[in-house]
Amino acid sequence: MRRDRQPATIMKPSAPEHIARIIPYPPGKPIEELEREYGISGSIKLASNENPLGPSPKAVEAIVSATSKLHRYPDGSGFYLRKKLAEKHGLPLDTILLGNGSNEIIELVIRALLTPGDEVIMASPSFLLYSLVARWMGGTPIAIPLSADLGFDLEKMAGAVTAKTKVIFLTNPNNPTGGVIGKADFEAFLSRVPPGVAVVLDEAYIEFNTDPDTPRGFDYIGGKWPSVIVLRTFSKAYGLAGLRIGFGAMDPEVASFLNRVRQPFNTGSLAQAAALAALEDEEFLQKSLETTWNGLRFLYGEVEKMGLRYIPSQANFFLIEVPCEAKLVYEAMLRRGVIIRSMASYGMARFIRISAGLPEENQRFVRTLREVLAEISPVDSNGEEAHAAAPNLVPSGAQPR
Repeated sequence: MRRDRQPATIMKPSAPEHIARIIPYPPGKPIEELEREYGISGSIKLASNENPLGPSPKAVEAIVSATSKLHRYPDGSGFYLRKKLAEKHGLPLDTILLGNGSNEIIELVIRALLTPGDEVIMASPSFLLYSLVARWMGGTPIAIPLSADLGFDLEKMAGAVTAKTKVIFLTNPNNPTGGVIGKADFEAFLSRVPPGVAVVLDEAYIEFNTDPDTPRGFDYIGGKWPSVIVLRTFSKAYGLAGLRIGFGAMDPEVASFLNRVRQPFNTGSLAQAAALAALEDEEFLQKSLETTWNGLRFLYGEVEKMGLRYIPSQANFFLIEVPCEAKLVYEAMLRRGVIIRSMASYGMARFIRISAGLPEENQRFVRTLREVLAEISPVDSNGEEAHAAAPNLVPSGAQPR
């Protein structure tokens, strides 16, 4: 008698529930992928806050020189780069830790300091990775909405601290708003945070800041606030985003904890060599900053002429409120070869974010935005007026900061 066999159950690896619930971070797509997907060419990308000038020329020279040693493992401690950073910023060597971009330092902080069930406080909207990394480690992200003027609500953030709180993230300037924290407000906040709670000051865009009242994180290393951790990156002002190189500064004991969970050789030899050379290229750095500042001034003025509202920024990007769903503007501009960022993933459905580019890129963005807005009706799918006033936006005709 024949008996039909039941198919064997195929068991697949499964992730724990706290991993399965995570929505991956939505990075901006490379130009090549977008051009292939949309069948376009000659695009410009103003979506990822990158340096429009490219990398530091001195960094490129250093990379070429370092290729002859690619058969050797990189310096696992990054001694020479750490030494240069310590000298440049007046910090002890043992306070500096290198990372595969400052993003890796974010992960190391959480891996070293968090246990499952602990809480991590951050603003909302702010850099999405803080929440994601906390969830990776089984932590609970606590998002505190920005204040009415789209600044950090430091009082509520301090009030949200509980016995389970281990880390607080502050992005200064903030991404995506470009706003900054005042020095007095920051120090008042620190005085309210209990000892042992790490305050991570993410300064990925600090080089672009022109507000003299903004605290500089390195001033708090080695002082009376040993819980402060400062993050910096070479991706933005120095134009080395593709190499993934960043660093953190913190109390030496905290740095030793992060080193215990850090991968050996976490930064490559080419990245270390490029970053070391970039620190010497002051001419390129200054040109990058001036290109950004000039670009922002031009873009602010042109956006005002279009009657749009925007948020003044202390970074190399800024937000524009558009009279429809931002994704419609994003897609229409993409089809015309201008890549920007919709802020829908940040909960800002009617905002786009634009990086300051080269003069010709900024001009093309303005022309394209005019064309797109002329074609898109300012009425949403429900038939209601789509333009909604938002706090801290500069109205048409007002002077930006």
